[in-house]
Amino acid sequence: MAMAMRLRTRAAMRWLRPGLSLAAAAILAWPPLAFALPPAQDLAADARQMREQKLPMLVLYSREGCGWCERARVHHLDPMAADPATASRVLIRQIDVDRRTALADFSGKAGNHKDFARGRKIRLTPTIEVLGPDGELLAEPIVGVRLPDFYGTYIDRAVDTARDRLREKTP
Repeated sequence: MAMAMRLRTRAAMRWLRPGLSLAAAAILAWPPLAFALPPAQDLAADARQMREQKLPMLVLYSREGCGWCERARVHHLDPMAADPATASRVLIRQIDVDRRTALADFSGKAGNHKDFARGRKIRLTPTIEVLGPDGELLAEPIVGVRLPDFYGTYIDRAVDTARDRLREKTP
């Protein structure tokens, strides 16, 4: 009886193995579902758009290997960036504090992510700043994830505060 069961199992596996291999290959080849935050590249060009549309910019300062940064992205910022309604509220950019990715600052001066973050005194990640078109801070920075259950609320409040301050500044 046990021998017959083993033979049936081997025969079944002979048929299943190629199908499982194909399924695994298809899953591994599937594009990642996460929406990548746009990296900051030309903040001067972004500032022109911000002025025209009266938008603040949300900047996530992140670093490789930062688990809390990944959680902030996956659970809060990626969904925001993928939502078309967000485009009418705020520009979203990411700056990698541990990389020398090329970056033009708000005045158009060439630099890189690492130096820009250092100049803004960003020491902990994740940090979120909501900025105006001149690079001015429009809301209290969000440093760390604080209370994860309320993190999305902190982000929404910071964006709303920044939008209110921009409206006050421009007639």
